[in-house]
Amino acid sequence: MELILFIGLQASGKSRFFQRRFADTHVLVSKDLWPHARRKEARQRGLIVEALSAGRSVVVDNTHPTLEQRAPLIALGHEQGARVLGFYFESRLADCLARNAKREGRARVPEVALYATVKCLRRPSIEEGFDSLSHVKWAADGGFIVEDWKEERDVGPG
Repeated sequence: MELILFIGLQASGKSRFFQRRFADTHVLVSKDLWPHARRKEARQRGLIVEALSAGRSVVVDNTHPTLEQRAPLIALGHEQGARVLGFYFESRLADCLARNAKREGRARVPEVALYATVKCLRRPSIEEGFDSLSHVKWAADGGFIVEDWKEERDVGPG
């Protein structure tokens, strides 16, 4: 049983990646599914606990830009006996803005949201309590490349 946290800018490919890799095996929890709901954090927590208690794996598809936003979910996953995995979506702001501009209706987020998220987005670390981390990049063919995680201190110049 897994609790997976997606980490990355809006329009970085998180939802598409879920559809391609986890839609058949994991429950999707995303605040985007209830844009006008009150108490989104409590609702999210309840849905995660409900799924994990039933033995179902969960993907939480939100931006999770900071340690402070990830920490309660990591703790919750471990409390529920789940392995906690993180997928960090590497994307340039310009690429996300371009993909977002092609979206229609509610799928399109205000550009200010991307600028706000990029300001606070921090790479995750195994030290946060993740059992595993992966690095996700867009592939030239429109798919995804998933690589083993390298901590910032392991990433060389260039």
